[in-house]
Amino acid sequence: MFEVLSDRLTGVFRRLGSKGKLTEKDIDEALRQVRLALLEADVNFKVVKDLLARVKERSMGSEVHQSLSPGQQIVKIVNEGLIDVLGGEPGRLTTSPQPPSVVMLVGLQGSGKTTTAAKLARHLKHSGQKPLLVAADNRRPAAIEQLVTLGNQLDIPVYREAPEVSPRDVCVRALKKAKDMAATWVIVDTAGRLHIDEEMMTELTLLKKELKPVEVLLVVDAMTGQEAVRIAGDFHSRVSLTGLILTKMDGDARGGAALSIRWVSGVPIKFLGIGEKAEAFEPFYPDRLASRILGMGDILTFVEKAEAALEEDQARELKKKVQTATFDLEDFLTQLRSIKKMGPISQLVEMLPGMSRLSARLPEGTEEKQLKKVEAIILSMTPDERRYPNIIGGSRRRRIARGSGLKPQDINQLLNQFHQMQKLMKMGAKGKLPSNLMGMFR
Repeated sequence: MFEVLSDRLTGVFRRLGSKGKLTEKDIDEALRQVRLALLEADVNFKVVKDLLARVKERSMGSEVHQSLSPGQQIVKIVNEGLIDVLGGEPGRLTTSPQPPSVVMLVGLQGSGKTTTAAKLARHLKHSGQKPLLVAADNRRPAAIEQLVTLGNQLDIPVYREAPEVSPRDVCVRALKKAKDMAATWVIVDTAGRLHIDEEMMTELTLLKKELKPVEVLLVVDAMTGQEAVRIAGDFHSRVSLTGLILTKMDGDARGGAALSIRWVSGVPIKFLGIGEKAEAFEPFYPDRLASRILGMGDILTFVEKAEAALEEDQARELKKKVQTATFDLEDFLTQLRSIKKMGPISQLVEMLPGMSRLSARLPEGTEEKQLKKVEAIILSMTPDERRYPNIIGGSRRRRIARGSGLKPQDINQLLNQFHQMQKLMKMGAKGKLPSNLMGMFR
């Protein structure tokens, strides 16, 4: 996400960084380029105007002219401005004094509401909560079946009734069920429409009155651009939203909706959907998103994903093997699978400082295909071959190639790369690595 905007902004700031001292003319030209970049990214023009007015006011101050690195100071000011536009505070769910806390998801058809309900339930479950999903979309029987299927996959209970039962009756009985099973959260998937209409809003208003939810969250497709901002405004005026969930952020290279919707609607963004999988869902942090937009990465989210993918015992055992240079292909396979759990490689690269431009150049699916090739090679080996790669001779390589559907050259390439990695580990274990690499093994 934000590939277009990040690329343009990093180009602007790179040119500023080459100047020893910034004149008013330099700042005006830089802000003109920032304005064009934001408008091209489909950011609302009122948001652009307000943001740049604040940035210029601070940029002309003495703090910039007296700075040893004025270009960096401008980046800092723009970063702070973006954080303000995005709401300043991270999105957090409000809890009810008496459980269960009820979340009502609303939105148009096609925004990903049903999938988002399951993702939110999974997020709460992984946070130690006990969620119950409620299928209250009786206008689309397929949505009920979809929610049940997702609930089964994630081992999360789903309350459902026949499509002809009114959403109000479904929700009343679902609340009773939630109390009986001591659920801490109830997530209600309401019916959507292809457009906003009076019947839809009346139904949502009545449901809200019955459920008394602590959160009414609008699920909105980020790829609809400025239309998402209008939809949020319409829903907020009718049902008083408490938050937003932006879906399909991974498919929006411009990101204008995310930058506009919070400022224009006045409703905080709580979560982002960044892919199809259940784990492709993350809490919204304005500072982290602003950092990504400016190409400065998002190390905190990267670390959280890594911790979630790797069990504590695994991490401890891995560290021990690296330190003693006993890391084998079996361990390598475990790490590959952990990386795959963290999400698409292009998204992970985007979180590393200075690497956002590289992520935009990665052909879609290239790195995932490479990981699959490596996994196929290792799975075609015997347990002894994985533990002791040195025993793999010519005939074994040909057999592994046949088993993995690849060529012997592919096997040679993997083994050569692994041997190089082993050498580095042995040097690190003996303290013989150059100082700039030693930190990897501590």
